[in-house]
Amino acid sequence: MASIRKEISIDARADDVWDALRDVGARVVTFGNGTVARELIVDLDDEARRLVWSVVGGRFTHHNASAQVFPDGDGRSRFVWIADLLPNELAPYISGLMEQGTAVIKTTLERSRE
Repeated sequence: MASIRKEISIDARADDVWDALRDVGARVVTFGNGTVARELIVDLDDEARRLVWSVVGGRFTHHNASAQVFPDGDGRSRFVWIADLLPNELAPYISGLMEQGTAVIKTTLERSRE
């Protein structure tokens, strides 16, 4: 099973980053290249600032992911996104989508702080 981990530092308070992440709504996510993922929310843990979901449908035979927000000094956060998936052959493609996604998350949340 492929396991992908992305971690970034965000110049925004952990509570603010968590407020944005926990707003799950319908959880249909469209990536920059047009890929659409329908996400089933598995767990939302306010105390741990952790969200867990599974992508349903598509080319996966298994998908489970989590994102967690940690305080990281004065007004900063650490954002950790982990995805476990099958088939393994999708890992490079999904890793690229996650890389793009974390960049957008960072830019959006830092811009909203200004």
